[in-house]
Amino acid sequence: MMSSMTHAVPAAPAGAVPDPSPDLLQRAASVRRAAMGLGQCGDAERRQAVLAMAGGLDARRQEILAANQADLEAAAADGLAPALVARLKLDAAKLEAAIAGVRQVAALADPLGRRQLHTELDQGLVLERVTVPLGVLGVIFEARPDAVMQIASLAVRSGNGALLKGGREANRSCAAILAALQQGLAASAVDPGVLALLTSREESLGLLRLDGLVDLIIPRGSNALVRFIQDNTRIPVLGHADGVCHLVVDRAADLEQALRVALDAKTQYPAACNAIETLLVHAEVAPRFIPAAVAAFAAAGVELRGDPAAVALGVLHAATVDDWSAEYSDLILAVKVVADLEEALAHIATYGSRHTDAICTTDPQAADHFLAAVDSAGVFLNCSTRFADGFRYGFGAEVGISTQTLPPRGPVGLEGLVTYRYRLRGEGHVAADYASGARQFSHRSLPL
Repeated sequence: MMSSMTHAVPAAPAGAVPDPSPDLLQRAASVRRAAMGLGQCGDAERRQAVLAMAGGLDARRQEILAANQADLEAAAADGLAPALVARLKLDAAKLEAAIAGVRQVAALADPLGRRQLHTELDQGLVLERVTVPLGVLGVIFEARPDAVMQIASLAVRSGNGALLKGGREANRSCAAILAALQQGLAASAVDPGVLALLTSREESLGLLRLDGLVDLIIPRGSNALVRFIQDNTRIPVLGHADGVCHLVVDRAADLEQALRVALDAKTQYPAACNAIETLLVHAEVAPRFIPAAVAAFAAAGVELRGDPAAVALGVLHAATVDDWSAEYSDLILAVKVVADLEEALAHIATYGSRHTDAICTTDPQAADHFLAAVDSAGVFLNCSTRFADGFRYGFGAEVGISTQTLPPRGPVGLEGLVTYRYRLRGEGHVAADYASGARQFSHRSLPL
């Protein structure tokens, strides 16, 4: 999930989304047919297909890097925002890590065919609930070409097809990556047609009208993008909000540890949605913590914006009310001094996006209270918010981070891309026998 304005979907008014073109309808139907075949593939076939996708990426590394360099040069000419440029860049190390992530997805346990419920309703009448693919995913994302690799590998491993739409600034990179992935799939038992790339705004708008062909839309972008999609489609949307993440430095914090965590959470990758945007410091430790933080963040090139109490302790720039809800995606951090933990919790409840929030404290009661009270997808203790990531959680990759209350929540990996089906096996059983009392339900649990 990202936060800057996207080029994937234009800011059209509600009701202005056109019907999909005949070509898009045909392509989507083709992906759906391929996905139906993929859903019938066994674990070994899907695992081998994902490994083959990694092999395709390996074989076409130079083409992918050259395409990305062309995208970066065009972005520089267009004056693309620095945060988007950081996401767009795909160097050799980043590509290597992405390919490793694809292979990790292949190694994950099969999410399909898991029996979640097994009940004998009556003798010879047995009910089970089994995990199955969703069908076809429609994923709209910004300048993140590596997202193509993550999403595609997760889709194939979970038995789903995917229609992928990246920002126009990443068109060359996305096309080169998809070609490599499809080359790999061509050497496997899976139809390369399970993946398709959309390249125009018209196609991304048409995607919103593909109900019946697309089962879930996953936007990876700004809150405005998510709202636009939710308002203009009948397809279920896996919603993502802004990444306004907080770190609380409690009165009982190890201040040296807290500063190290704060620096990592802000500077390790400031364009990420799991980087902190606000630092909340307990008033009792603020006179010791904030001067040290000012020096450390200045050395890291971070601009601090503080409330009056923080400014009095050395923060150079005064914060406005807009800073508390801002997702900077840059080397800027808002700082506020709070009277106690309750004020910190109230601030997070008011301005947070329910993404990821953390506290540094050695007080077990304060820790437990924070972990229980903050309603975010990720609530951390004494560690950086940058750990809110599917790869770091061991999911191999993620299709995005969901901040909604209903599951899936947080980084969405394989488990979030399956649904379930009830299967009932009988021997000529009819409901009338139970309505008349001729037969009785036993509802006996059976082993999973």
